[in-house]
Amino acid sequence: MSAAPSRPVPRPRLTLALLAFAQFMTAIDFDIVFVALPEIGRDLGFSEQSLQTVVSAYTVVLGGFLLLGGRAADRLGARRMFVVGLAVFGVSSLAAGLAGDPTVLVLARAAQGLGAALLTPSTLKLLTAHFAEGPARTRALAIWGAAGATGAAVGALGGGVLTSLLGWEWVFFVNVPLTAVALAATPVLLGRDQTIGTGGFDLPGAVLATAGFTLVVLGLVSGPDIGWLTARGLGAAVLGVVLVGVFVLVESRTRDPLVPLRLFRNRNVVAATVVIFVFMGTVGTQYYLFTTYLQTVLGYTPLAAGFAFLPLSVCSMLASMTLVPLLLDRLGIRTTLVLGMSGVAASLGVLSLGMSVGGSYWAALPGVLLWGASAGLAFPPLFVSVSTGVAPEQQGVASALASTSQYLGSAVGLAALVAVASAGSGPDATPDAVVAGLRLAGWVAAAVTLVGVGLAALILRPARAGATQPVQSV
Repeated sequence: MSAAPSRPVPRPRLTLALLAFAQFMTAIDFDIVFVALPEIGRDLGFSEQSLQTVVSAYTVVLGGFLLLGGRAADRLGARRMFVVGLAVFGVSSLAAGLAGDPTVLVLARAAQGLGAALLTPSTLKLLTAHFAEGPARTRALAIWGAAGATGAAVGALGGGVLTSLLGWEWVFFVNVPLTAVALAATPVLLGRDQTIGTGGFDLPGAVLATAGFTLVVLGLVSGPDIGWLTARGLGAAVLGVVLVGVFVLVESRTRDPLVPLRLFRNRNVVAATVVIFVFMGTVGTQYYLFTTYLQTVLGYTPLAAGFAFLPLSVCSMLASMTLVPLLLDRLGIRTTLVLGMSGVAASLGVLSLGMSVGGSYWAALPGVLLWGASAGLAFPPLFVSVSTGVAPEQQGVASALASTSQYLGSAVGLAALVAVASAGSGPDATPDAVVAGLRLAGWVAAAVTLVGVGLAALILRPARAGATQPVQSV
């Protein structure tokens, strides 16, 4: 059976609020841990080299399982996977907050990544199922994107507040009531899954994709700490790339593939996937670099560092919710994205200039404001693009492709830019050396972002987002 078209939504605003809330929650969880890391390390006895596994355990599993989560949403039902993802995410968050040693915390963070891998593509598929392609979906995706961009910024603020007032455990405990609220609202606001297909699940493809992407991300996040020439560094990355290559070969010969290769005939899907990789590799890593500047160089407490991200959050939210729908309607996806990413590149340069040993937060604030507004403008068009012209029964896997690119980009960017920032400085680096490394990483990130601008301008189709008739208002 073919997929049902987008259906009327009895309570469109509340339905959209639930889906945006789920995106907000998973976006927060990536960044909320950064500010809490020093206290987590001291309390649980992490070594300086192993502390980053609190972040990478989440990233590795999330990046590795997204395609499987997307196909599960297509085959087993988006609402069903939405509920399972929420439940796994909530339970693992509780386990992380209760963790008494490093191993338990890292395993709980990995389980959080699995929950997010099931939740993220199902959220996007539900959104595209409830709001028809055209202005309605554009507005819905803009709000959804605002939730993601705001969540990333609020995560840093929330992490600082919770860590300072209640302890690091609460950066995880906070997810428990949030998931409970979302689970309670799901049967009220989301309709039952409709039958969307009778094909197989492509188990070989699922195993290869999950193992391949998991190993690639593991190698990328491990290399800077344990060495690129180790088995866990370069060895895992190379083996992962080989498995991904075998996965592509299997998909080309499978009757009912996990990822239909015809998806890559859609130029917008290809462009969005590549540009998301670049975008998250630079912007996503900047949270880590700026947090390092605030706490290591300026001596901010976790609470103060968290509040330093508040202007970023406000600018990001306002840009996504007010500018994106207006510009997408008037200028189209490509021009809006190019404007946003150009602003991101400029903000990285301005922020780098604002960092200095004897400086202050106010010197960096112009870069922070431009960063927030530009990222909020750039993020939603990427996901509008990846859903444009894709058949309903493939929306889950298309969304998963984009999200996989998002987290692979974050892993690559974190590994590469942290390596740039720390080049030439050891564990006892002077503030001057730390600032020099952070500024160099900022300039490299700006240059890479400009490459993304060029790719978006060259590959994305210039069609207007509002070219089709609206079906459902938001």
